[in-house]
Amino acid sequence: MIGIVGYGTYIPKYRLKLSEIAQMWGKDAGEIEGGLRIIEKAVPGFDEDAVTMGIEAAKKAIHMAGINSSLLESVYFGSESHPYAVKPSSTTLGEYLGVGNNYFAADLEFACKAATAGMQVTAGLLESRNIEYGLVVGSDTAQGKPHDALEYTAASAACAYILGNKQSEIIANILSMSSFSSDTPDFWRREGAKYPSHFGRFTGEPAYFTHVIEEGKNLLSKSKLTSSDFSYCVFHMPNGKFPRVAARKLGFTPEQLAPSLTVDKIGNPYSASSLMGLASVLDIAKPKQKIFFVSYGSGAGSDGFIFEVTKEILKKQKRTVPVLKQMEDKIYISYATYLRQTHAI
Repeated sequence: MIGIVGYGTYIPKYRLKLSEIAQMWGKDAGEIEGGLRIIEKAVPGFDEDAVTMGIEAAKKAIHMAGINSSLLESVYFGSESHPYAVKPSSTTLGEYLGVGNNYFAADLEFACKAATAGMQVTAGLLESRNIEYGLVVGSDTAQGKPHDALEYTAASAACAYILGNKQSEIIANILSMSSFSSDTPDFWRREGAKYPSHFGRFTGEPAYFTHVIEEGKNLLSKSKLTSSDFSYCVFHMPNGKFPRVAARKLGFTPEQLAPSLTVDKIGNPYSASSLMGLASVLDIAKPKQKIFFVSYGSGAGSDGFIFEVTKEILKKQKRTVPVLKQMEDKIYISYATYLRQTHAI
């Protein structure tokens, strides 16, 4: 079996309330918060980027896994906001962690599902016995153009997962995985452009919902399971509304979804979004429980996984700071401070 042996998350302390953004542009805060189902988002400090946040998350993942970083034999870094257009984030991360030199490395880009694509690649390397441990990081300092709809949801955070093939160390086995992909240009950023562009409502249907729902159906069909067989479900969270609708369409209950909804309090940290929801679920999961997971990346595609929790999780849960606790450790900032910290104004 292949599975997760450790995970770590990092959420910047700074928060910007959506009411601050709405007030700046003369909008109705209540209407925006109600429509997006988000009240505030996580904002990076002026000295934080995708790599620094990824390092913090990776250190926690290594601690939970209980292994030496030199044992990592692959590093895949998924992000939409790599600090350099030409210079890998993965090797910077590997160097800082002390991984050594004999490891597979790559920076991955597939909008918000770049890191889950990395999990699939890592699982393949483990299945073929080319490696024993692999690190996958999803990290973004997501930005939206001022006065654009994305500004209300684009957030920042990082998640790191270590996968392995030693059953005695795995906290959640991967029972099944698959993907659903197409050329659907709902969201993009050209080389040299500072901010992404999008097709507004088109990003919901047929983009997000088509891919998430179809991948969800694929996963259920492939595994021969139904929604009632799962204790939890996790979806990519571009806002608070979409994952709730997707869960309902696939037959999941609000109770199965609720523990994963980190978007309500930190916004959408792009490549870290669905993985943050998964971490929040793993923080409270019990042995033998099954987790249904579907990510999404504009462009477009969805990766699906079915995880089954093992008894090893009870020991390793004690080695991490729960996502819920990190979300409550915060400092509120003004819109002016937000601009200085994230837009170099």
